Amino acid sequence: MQQQHETELAEALLAGHEGAFEEFVEHFRSKIFHYSWLMCGHREDAEEVAQETLLKVFESFPDLRQPEHVRSWIFRIARNACLMKRRKSVFAPEHELSLDDDTSYRPAEIGDWSNLPDHELLRHEMHDALHAAVAELPQTYRAVVLLRDLEELSTGETAQILGLSPDVVKTRLHRGRLVLKQKLDTYLHSAIPGK
Repeated sequence: MQQQHETELAEALLAGHEGAFEEFVEHFRSKIFHYSWLMCGHREDAEEVAQETLLKVFESFPDLRQPEHVRSWIFRIARNACLMKRRKSVFAPEHELSLDDDTSYRPAEIGDWSNLPDHELLRHEMHDALHAAVAELPQTYRAVVLLRDLEELSTGETAQILGLSPDVVKTRLHRGRLVLKQKLDTYLHSAIPGK
């Protein structure tokens, strides 16, 4: 349903319909910003990336050949803008660690925390912990996790955006999810008395 709506937005914009620009921006602005914030790790960078992405989208919009793939096209532009911003950012680390390069990496056993009390405060704290954990992921995993799990793009679309094979996307998604589970398991064991 959402893909159909986005395709219709893209087609309306390509056709030059009145109000299409505003509706398109309204639909995608927060999605691009959220993605950029989690990818870049800093609000200031994310705001710039979101603006640069929207500007690039509208500069390149006449080149869009497949309106049904507008979402993946936009996130490819956002990803490239994030990478460029990250290279120039004062917030960027000098070196990022990657689990792909760590031959000693072994997935840890992950405790079962699915039956914990479902309190509103815990949910809010868990949301914050999840965002922090995603922001701490190595960029290679973060990009895949955000596109697949947050933006709900297919493995094929994610592979196309990132310039990877579907098998690499699946591997990175699996590893990224494992790292997130480990971080959240650690958080839950430290945040909940008696655990």
